[in-house]
Amino acid sequence: MAENYDVIIIGSGPGGYIAAIRAAQLGLKTAIVEREHLAGICSNWGCIPTKALLRSAEVMHLAEHAKNYGLKIDGKIEADLKAVVARSRGIAERMNGGVGFLMKKNKVDVIWGEAKLSKPGEIVVSKTAKKPMQPQAPLPKNTKGEGTYTAKHIIVATGARPRALPGIEPDGKLIWTYFEAMVPPEMPKSLLVMGSGAIGIEFASFYRTMGVEVTVVELLPQVMPVEDAEISTFAKKQFEKQGMKIILEAKVTKVEKGANSVTAHVEMKDGKVEKITADRLISAVGVQGNVENIGLEALGVKVERGTIVIDGYGKTNVPGIYAIGDVAGPPMLAHKAEHEAVICVEKIAGLPNVHPMDKLKIPGCTYCNPQVASVGLTEAKAKEQGKDIRVGRFPFVANGKAIALGEDQGMVKTIFDKKTGQLLGAHMVGAEVTELIQGFVVAMNLETTEEELMHTIFPHPTLSEMMKESVLDAYGRALNA
Repeated sequence: MAENYDVIIIGSGPGGYIAAIRAAQLGLKTAIVEREHLAGICSNWGCIPTKALLRSAEVMHLAEHAKNYGLKIDGKIEADLKAVVARSRGIAERMNGGVGFLMKKNKVDVIWGEAKLSKPGEIVVSKTAKKPMQPQAPLPKNTKGEGTYTAKHIIVATGARPRALPGIEPDGKLIWTYFEAMVPPEMPKSLLVMGSGAIGIEFASFYRTMGVEVTVVELLPQVMPVEDAEISTFAKKQFEKQGMKIILEAKVTKVEKGANSVTAHVEMKDGKVEKITADRLISAVGVQGNVENIGLEALGVKVERGTIVIDGYGKTNVPGIYAIGDVAGPPMLAHKAEHEAVICVEKIAGLPNVHPMDKLKIPGCTYCNPQVASVGLTEAKAKEQGKDIRVGRFPFVANGKAIALGEDQGMVKTIFDKKTGQLLGAHMVGAEVTELIQGFVVAMNLETTEEELMHTIFPHPTLSEMMKESVLDAYGRALNA
């Protein structure tokens, strides 16, 4: 006889495990199904281990420029690649072990295997055929296996995987996805990165800082295409100062493989083709939802452009089936998945005043050097919508803390509705902006106006002072620039 739950979640990434914890908190009998590693791609092969790599690169950069801080380091600074990778993998293993602990703490059953929707309210779990790419930390004792399980509510949180272009499919040796890029057996001397979104630029930044010759090819007219054009232009100049080569409005049409290198045919804006040879190529042209082989088609769950169609609460077109996270569409961000999970579960539990996701208030962060962070409308989008706007800017070079840190290259940009004072968007490039952006996210969520921000006291000396100065600048009142 099938074991019955109130809620079953398929996938234990940021969306899945948060949904499980919140469901358990609300008194729902909950189980989560995982086939490979608890905590999903984010903690094992994405958000967290990449930041570990970038931290190693940051420390190396600081060591190489120690004299700028009045310090002397004798000898050449060298990276121990094996140790750098081992540190990153160790952190990933610690993260998936942490999720196992949370499942046990919250009395969530873990079902180990591959789940498939057999009919509304029922899944069949079979032995996983996918070989884990890293060791799984010890599983909690409340782990179950193959069998049939039922639940009134089933949440699909199967995540996404790297998208491959026809003819340029990753092979694990010469053409990498982010999986291979995180665990290189040796450091390449040259690297071609195809795509300049968050994943592409973060790896380009890591490898360039570690001394690799890096070329980035982007199809659109700016790096990090979703960002404000002014911020993107500033970041591009900083990347190029570091020695990164960036080719815009170009595409890789063909790749020739050598014994230990690749030659990419890059078609430029004018139609001319340039051949670029590099030791390795990273394909970072986006991700696609894991919608295959989980029974969606048989049950008639609506899928468009490789992701599951949902309403603002995670509901699909089939009663009792929900979807959250990357598999439910963009923006494909861990924090979006987590918030979506809470909304979905609280709606299932019948809590009052559950609000649907407002995607305009989801911050985006790119952990390159310099960092980039944003929320809300870009200047171009605001103008496209016919809004009468005020724009404020404040440079890092005018901030005392940035100068003291030796990080005086950057900018904070704010966009306001001229009539109402509503904060429409905030965009930043520079040191630690991924830690600063939450201030503007909170302000937008509280519907804060420019007047309230101007009357907020920011501590000195901090980088956060630039946030207030940018607001002041939008109204012709900047004090330090």
